[in-house]
Amino acid sequence: MTMNAPRLTRREFTAALGGIVLSFSLAPTVALAQNPARLPGSLDTNRTLDAWLRINADGSVTVFTGKVELGQGIVTALAQIAAEELDVPLAHIRMIAGDTGRTPNEGQTAGSQSIEQSGTALRMAGAEVRAMLIDLAAKKLDVAANTLKVNDGVIHAPDGRKLGYGELAAQADLKREATAKVAPKPAAQHKIVGKSVPRIDIPGKVTGAAAFVQDLRLPGMLHGRIVRPPRYGAKLESFDEATVKAMPGVIAVVRDGSFLGVIARREEQAINARLVLMEFAKWSGGPLLPEPAKLYEQLMALRSEDRVISEKDAPLPAGATMIAATYHRPYQAHAAIAPSCALAEFKDGKLTVWTHSQGVYPLRATMAKALGMQPRDIRCIHAEGAGCYGHNGADDVAFDAAMLARAVNGRPVRLQWMRDDEFKWEPYGPAMTMKVKGAVAGGRVVDWAFDVWSQSHNMRPGDPDGVNLLGSWYLADAKRPGPARHSPQPNGAGDRNAITLYDFPRQRTTHHLIIENLVRTSALRTLGAYANVFAIESFIDELAAAAGIDPVAFRLAHIRDERERAVIEAVAKAAAWKPGESYQRGDGRRGRGIGYARYKTVATYTAVIAEVEVNRTTGVVKVPRIWAAVDAGQIINPDGLINQIEGGVIQSMSWTLHEHVRFDRNGIISEDWMNYPILTMPEAPKVETVLINRPNERALGAGEAAQGPTAAAIANAFAAATGQRIRELPLTPERVKQALASPLVGKPLNTVRYPIDASADVVEKGL
Repeated sequence: MTMNAPRLTRREFTAALGGIVLSFSLAPTVALAQNPARLPGSLDTNRTLDAWLRINADGSVTVFTGKVELGQGIVTALAQIAAEELDVPLAHIRMIAGDTGRTPNEGQTAGSQSIEQSGTALRMAGAEVRAMLIDLAAKKLDVAANTLKVNDGVIHAPDGRKLGYGELAAQADLKREATAKVAPKPAAQHKIVGKSVPRIDIPGKVTGAAAFVQDLRLPGMLHGRIVRPPRYGAKLESFDEATVKAMPGVIAVVRDGSFLGVIARREEQAINARLVLMEFAKWSGGPLLPEPAKLYEQLMALRSEDRVISEKDAPLPAGATMIAATYHRPYQAHAAIAPSCALAEFKDGKLTVWTHSQGVYPLRATMAKALGMQPRDIRCIHAEGAGCYGHNGADDVAFDAAMLARAVNGRPVRLQWMRDDEFKWEPYGPAMTMKVKGAVAGGRVVDWAFDVWSQSHNMRPGDPDGVNLLGSWYLADAKRPGPARHSPQPNGAGDRNAITLYDFPRQRTTHHLIIENLVRTSALRTLGAYANVFAIESFIDELAAAAGIDPVAFRLAHIRDERERAVIEAVAKAAAWKPGESYQRGDGRRGRGIGYARYKTVATYTAVIAEVEVNRTTGVVKVPRIWAAVDAGQIINPDGLINQIEGGVIQSMSWTLHEHVRFDRNGIISEDWMNYPILTMPEAPKVETVLINRPNERALGAGEAAQGPTAAAIANAFAAATGQRIRELPLTPERVKQALASPLVGKPLNTVRYPIDASADVVEKGL
C-alpha cells in the first residue's frame, strides 16, 4: 500500500532520532510505502537509486556517497565497488562525497562502517542499475536480456550490435526506490574488487594540488582567527577593540558573549590581531581541572551511570588461582598534523561551509540550531583535512568560520585554528580505568569480571538534546552540549570491545559511564576499544602466566570461532612464534608479545605480535618489528587494507609509547609538539601484514581493527622482556624506569601466581 507523497526536492528531509540525523534523499515524484521493506546498508535511509548513481551521456558514472575520505582510502574502495557492479572501467567513475546539497545522508564516517554501510548500498544499487540498463538495451535491440553481455560500460548482443551506457542514460529512470532484489555479482566474477588499485586521492596530495581544506582559496576570501579563554568555561570581561581595529588589514572584530574572533584581509594580519586580542583580553572564572596525580581516583569518584552489558553464570570451582589488575589509559589528543580549518560564506541568507567534518549532515543540523537558521539554508561540503580519525576540531572550526562569515555578508572567510587552539580545545579521547578479575583452574579461565570507567566518547554534532559545538557554548545566548549517553552494543562507546570474545563459562562486564566532564572528551579513533583490548589482552597474558601456559596456546584454548583461531595461528606462524618463548628469562631487554581482538565483536579479526627492545638505562622502549594477521571478510582493495592495518599499528604505537595530554589544575599544558610528542619516523617498526581473504563473506570494517591488539602486544612484549608489567599507558621512559626498579625484575612470569581459595579476597596486582 502506498500513500500520497508530496513532491520533494533532493535537498532532503531530515529528522533527528536517537542522536543520529537521518536523511531521506528523495528524488521528485517518489512515493514511499507506509511500511517499506528494510533495505541493506545505507540504502535503508536513502532509498532512491538516483541518490547513489547517475549515468552520464558520455558513458561515465557519477557516484554519490555520504562517507568521506579521511586518508583511509574509502573513496577509492567505494569507486571499486560501484565500477564492479556496473561493469564500467574504474577511470569512468567520478566520486562525489559528503555534500549536503548532493549526496545521501550517511551520518558520520566513523566506526569502520563505510564499506559495510555505503559499500553495501552501492553494491546493491549498482547491481540494480546494471540490470535496468540491460533491460533497456534488450528492448532497444529486440533481444532477450539474458543473451546480452556487458564489458566496460558497453552492452553487447550476440549478433555484434552494441549499446553504450551513455546511449541509454536518457531512458534510465533512476528516480525510483531501490528494491535490493537484484543479486550482486558473485565474488568469482570480480575483476576490480579484490585488486589493489591506485588511490584516487593521492595524486593531488603528492603534486601540490589543492588537496586539503587548508589549501582552498575562494575569490575575495578573508582570513579569521579565534581567541579562546585561558581555561574551560571562563567568561570574557573586556578586551581592547579599538587597538585591534586600527591594526593593518583588520576588517572586523566579532564578539558575541565570550566568543571572540577577528577578520583580516591577509592571514598574517589575522594572526597578529589575535595576539593583541589575547594580550589585552580579561577573563574570569572557569572550573579547576583535576589533580593530575589523582586523575583516575577523581574520575571514578564522579557520578556514573552503571550498566551490566554482558553476564553469564556458572559454578566457581574451589581452589582456583584468582588474580586482579587495574589498567589506565590517559587523555589522548587527535594530534592532527594540520590544525583544523574551514571556509564559510554567508550570502543572501544562505550559508555555505567547506569543512573536513566526518559528518556533514549532523554538522549542518547542529549549526542550524546554534545559529538560529533552517537546515535548508545551510550547505556543508566536505573537503579533506590533513590527518585525523575521530572527532577533532573540524566541526568546531566550521562553526567559528560561520560566525565570522555572518559579520562580512557576501565575502568568504577562511578560518584556521592555531596549533595551541587544536591541542588545548579539541575534544580528547577520554581517560579510562579498567579493573579486571579472573580465575584459572585446570589451565582454563573459570571466572572473569571486567569493569570500565570512562567519560563519554560520543559528543559529536547531531545530538537531539544539545549543541555539541565549542564556540556555541561561549555565546551570549550560550548553548549547552548534549548529555553523556550509553551507546548500544555491539558498537558501544567507552564499553566498545569490553565484552570478551573468549569462551569463559562465568563472566560479567560492567560499563560505568561517567556523567560529568572534567575535561572535554569525544570520539578518538576506536573509542574505548583501544583501552579495553589493551586491558583484556594484558590480563589474558597474566592469567596465562598464572596457569603456566604459553599465551598463544592459552588463547586458542578459549576460542571456538574458527576465524578467530585462524588469525591467531596465522600471526604466530608469520612471526615464527616458539611455544613458551614469552616466559623464558632471556637478557631482560628483548621480548615478544601477542594481542588479539575482533573489532566491536562484529568487524575485522586482528592478531598482532610485537617485538620490543628495552633500554634499561634510558627507559626507552623500541618496537623494531610487528606482525599482524587480518581477516576483514571480502577484501575490496588489498593494498588499501594493508595500509589501514599498518597505519593503525603505527598510530597505536604512538599512543602506547608516547601520547598523553599534560595538564595542571589551571588548564591544558599540551599546546605544541614539545608538550605532546608523537612517534617519529625513525621509531616506526617494520610491519608484516598477513591478509586472510574470504571473498564469499561480507566485507568488514578494518580502519580501527589494529589499535587495541597492537597496544596489548607491546605491553605483553615488555612484560616478556623484563618480567615486569606496566598497566598504565603510555610506556614512557619515566614509567619504564620506575617499573624496572621493582624487586621483581627478571623473575619469570610463570612463577608469579596467586593461589587462593575461591571464597577468599582477590589479590590486587598492580604497580
